[in-house]
Amino acid sequence: MATSQARTRLARAAVTGAARALFLERGYAATTIDAVSELSGVPQATVYRLFSSKLGLLRTLLDDAIAGDSEVPGAPARAAAMLACPDPRRQLTQFAGIARGVISRGGSIHQILAGAAGSDSQAAGLLAEYTRKREQGQGQVACSLAQSGQLRPGMTEQDAADIVYALASPEVYRLLVADRGWSPGRYEQWLAATLISQLLPKGETQ
Repeated sequence: MATSQARTRLARAAVTGAARALFLERGYAATTIDAVSELSGVPQATVYRLFSSKLGLLRTLLDDAIAGDSEVPGAPARAAAMLACPDPRRQLTQFAGIARGVISRGGSIHQILAGAAGSDSQAAGLLAEYTRKREQGQGQVACSLAQSGQLRPGMTEQDAADIVYALASPEVYRLLVADRGWSPGRYEQWLAATLISQLLPKGETQ
């Protein structure tokens, strides 16, 4: 059993690595399961058994980016501690780290999905699903700050959620890191500082 599980893990890693490379090189439409199978060295039947479809591969890559790994914990492992933090500045700083991690791991795949959504209805549905999940997850930050009375005077929870959603988006990350040459670390520092400046009372921003 252990040997079988190990083989499955190795096959999964080979297939996802090949799929990522091909998606980035060729795009979603031009990537085929046959090409993924050939590059990974994993039979097509096994690829279909593990992922069911090309869209399933794309979903897995996005899920892996959110989950992280043993060396770099992802959003689920860090979100609970972040939301429980009583210090709003520290909470937003932790959130910036989570956002940077997820986007740096999955931003390029998200871009592939967004491109595919224009001509593929299933990809469009998957993009809408992940957009809702991101909106809900990031909205918890605004909700936490609002419930604890830590938003700046006059700011509604919805306004705060909109600001978080915009600033912590894959599009802004791509503009600053890919287009303007920022390091991921600089983006994370900017995001934390900007969220603190925009959301918290003036006395909390120093």
